[in-house]
Amino acid sequence: MHKVQTLNNISIVGLERLPRDKYEIASEMSTPDAIILRSYKMHDMAIPDSVRAIGRAGSGTNNIPVAKMSEMGIPVFNAPGANANAVKELVLAGMIMAARNIGQAWQYTTGLEGNDAELGKMVEAGKKQFVGYELIGKTLGVIGLGAIGAQVANAAALLGMKVVGYDPTLTVASAWQLSADVAQGNGVDDVLSQSDFVTFHVPLTNDTKDMINGSRFAVMKPGVVLMNFARDGIVNDEAMVEALNDGKAHAYICDFPSNVLKGHDKVITLPHLGASTKEAEDNCAVMVADQLKDYLENGNILNSVNFPNVSSRRAGHRLTIANANVPNMVGQISTILADAGLNIIDLINKSRGELAYTVIDVEAAVSSDTEQAIKAIDGVLMVRVIPA
Repeated sequence: MHKVQTLNNISIVGLERLPRDKYEIASEMSTPDAIILRSYKMHDMAIPDSVRAIGRAGSGTNNIPVAKMSEMGIPVFNAPGANANAVKELVLAGMIMAARNIGQAWQYTTGLEGNDAELGKMVEAGKKQFVGYELIGKTLGVIGLGAIGAQVANAAALLGMKVVGYDPTLTVASAWQLSADVAQGNGVDDVLSQSDFVTFHVPLTNDTKDMINGSRFAVMKPGVVLMNFARDGIVNDEAMVEALNDGKAHAYICDFPSNVLKGHDKVITLPHLGASTKEAEDNCAVMVADQLKDYLENGNILNSVNFPNVSSRRAGHRLTIANANVPNMVGQISTILADAGLNIIDLINKSRGELAYTVIDVEAAVSSDTEQAIKAIDGVLMVRVIPA
């Protein structure tokens, strides 16, 4: 029986992927094998020694101490792309709200007083304050072309917008998802200099923190609209407000309210709604539950943010090892298995940066002595035996 602890409310559609005859699922649990969460902040949480995997039912993992988990040999899974459509639709909504001055117009009409005839006159007299513009022919700059950024770029192109994108870590898989109509930018500043709208779809790192600051506004077109549904901290709030006050920027739409932004008539702040749809929550929960299930039952890894993808069909008793990516690790493990008289049927070893993951299928059961001998190898972080 595998034990799974939930730190947030997780979609029942996802939890149903973990059959109750094999899984115990609860929000309170002393020795869980795995943890599933959404936004719960784990950085100050004591991680039980029993934990073998963590699943984030979403894409970002800033709320998880990934480096600490790596040191413990614990893969952290996420659900890339599962919420992409939800975020894409909100970005499109954000562009339309900014271009048509929806926020200001709504505030204007909600403040009107009088009978219907008087309201009608005030509406006609006041609507000229909120004349907007159309998206067609405008240029959208997309910073970050992963699962979400690619969908945003493609959707904008279908709306008749020009689209230019930039992602220094663009993968071949992501590139295949992009429309041929999406132009490649030569860098962040190149994208900013061309764009009427800019949207961000990158994680918050040392490189992306305050990516948009006072100096970056100097290269942007007058009247630019910025949208941030990625992470708080990518756009510097003070610099953003200064650009709005100076008329350099037309509007800012974001998912991260602050006292600096709150109440500004050119800012629309939302309570982190990017992935807040039932469909996205279901999709994320299903994806991460399936990944945890395959890892717990078979040792396979898919969509881990700290370990490489490794997948194979089991062909006997399985041994999985997380270790430092150093020379002769597989040789040491093989020697111990040979000394134990265990014949290797299949072996896969892959690395990701400083970490490596090895899956070995052997013909007979692995004894606790053999398991302990492998754990004792310098650089081994985690050993798990999965019986046939």
